Amino acid sequence: MPPPLKLIFDLDGTLADTSPDLLGATNAVLAARGRPRLDLDHLRHMVGFGAVALITQAMEASGAPVTEADMPGLIEIFLDHYRHHIADGTRLFPGVAETLAALQQEGAKLGVLTNKPQELTDLLLPRLGLGEMFSAVYGAGRKPYTKPDPRIFHDVVAELYGEGGDRNGVAVMIGDSITDLSTARAANAPCILMSYGFTPVPAAELGADAVLDEFRQLPAALRRLKLL
Repeated sequence: MPPPLKLIFDLDGTLADTSPDLLGATNAVLAARGRPRLDLDHLRHMVGFGAVALITQAMEASGAPVTEADMPGLIEIFLDHYRHHIADGTRLFPGVAETLAALQQEGAKLGVLTNKPQELTDLLLPRLGLGEMFSAVYGAGRKPYTKPDPRIFHDVVAELYGEGGDRNGVAVMIGDSITDLSTARAANAPCILMSYGFTPVPAAELGADAVLDEFRQLPAALRRLKLL
């Protein structure tokens, strides 16, 4: 029997549409500085590169760049608001829960690799009903490096193998952006991207092994690539 497939998922824009609550936290920052609010269409292509990048782009889009001295206070406002409203509007994308369960039934081991802070990742997953779904969860801050550094991918894979586990088999990165693809390529791993996620460049143009329009298509894509 072949060793179990390891599937490593990005979170924001891949498993869940977190944009409504990220927008709320971003607009809390803008309001604190007397800036106009952003709408969801403006925000979606700013997500996926961390809070500092999101705040920087939002401040620039609303009138003027943020200063380095202002950033710590703005991050505090952002994180405090987001922490208290982390699942007000966030929802899993269609088919995520049942597809993950089906993949587990087929023997796959599942992990999460996100640049969302570890504290917030650990807070959000149970709120989405995914608290017991993943055998390894890595967010920003758990290690001194983050995606697209391939070491963080290898860390997740090692935890999915477990102590004494079979080191054979394939690990696949599943995400929605160039950050996820770059992580997979640096780790010499296959990558599947979702077309509906948070990316300024369409996923179809990034050169992944497969691009899916629906999460439910994942098992079929894994079979087509001879990974499952």
